[in-house]
Amino acid sequence: MQKDNTNDYLRLHTGILLAGATGIFGRLISLAELPLVWYRMVIAALVLAVVLRMSHKVSVPCRAHMMRIAGCGVLLAIHWVLFYASIKASNVSIAVVCIALNGFFTAIIEPLTGHRRMFVREIMLSMITLAGILLIFGLDTRHRTGIIIGAFSSLFYTLFSIASKRVQQNTGHSSSTMLLYELLAGWGALTIVLPLYVWFYPTVALLPAGVDWIYIPVFASVFTIGPFLTQLQALRTISAFTVNLSYNLEPLYSIVLAMMLFDEGQELNASFWVGVFLIILSVVLQTIVSRKRR
Repeated sequence: MQKDNTNDYLRLHTGILLAGATGIFGRLISLAELPLVWYRMVIAALVLAVVLRMSHKVSVPCRAHMMRIAGCGVLLAIHWVLFYASIKASNVSIAVVCIALNGFFTAIIEPLTGHRRMFVREIMLSMITLAGILLIFGLDTRHRTGIIIGAFSSLFYTLFSIASKRVQQNTGHSSSTMLLYELLAGWGALTIVLPLYVWFYPTVALLPAGVDWIYIPVFASVFTIGPFLTQLQALRTISAFTVNLSYNLEPLYSIVLAMMLFDEGQELNASFWVGVFLIILSVVLQTIVSRKRR
């Protein structure tokens, strides 16, 4: 008799919805991108440390492993700062669509690092995603700055994903341990950079104002640690392939939420939706190829 894991799928998609909502806070919170990520990383690290402490899963990596994990944390911090900078420069929909370039960057960078051989089919399918982004970039001049920043955000997300995966394979640390020290390392790096940031932008606010005091803790705890924990729980009963495939819905959730909350549909023209169609087409084709390979 096949086990009914409906609750596991509901939990998985709840986590995806939480992850998709993280971009929403980029518009809700008035802080600039760097202070915003600074608060996110330190609060998320504290919450995760408490969770791991309660479950007796706290471990301290050796110095060599810690340095490698810290490098991943810096890449994560850069990705988040650029992601929220893209939202501030354009809107949520543009920023999350640019994350789809992750497949294009992965198809090129991962083989160059010697992790696996290059597949021409992957590059060709990823070019469809690139075509969608370029279509939006070329025809919608209002959001070009946001798209450029979002593309770099996707690049650093790819670098983080590849580096984090390799470090975990080589060190054997759990995903939760990795994330804890990545968050702490990223927060430490932003703390070092913060004085320079303030020097370049002396008028930037460093303290939350008004309702931000509510948004930031909720954002950094529920909407940052929540998706991570639900993904780990889902992997216990659902295949990694299904989980990773389901997370392709995250940008769509973000766009729907942004349209509902901020009426972003009024800010997007036909070129955006044609570009989104090409990106979805790329994801579907890559899924079919992955299934056949498996």
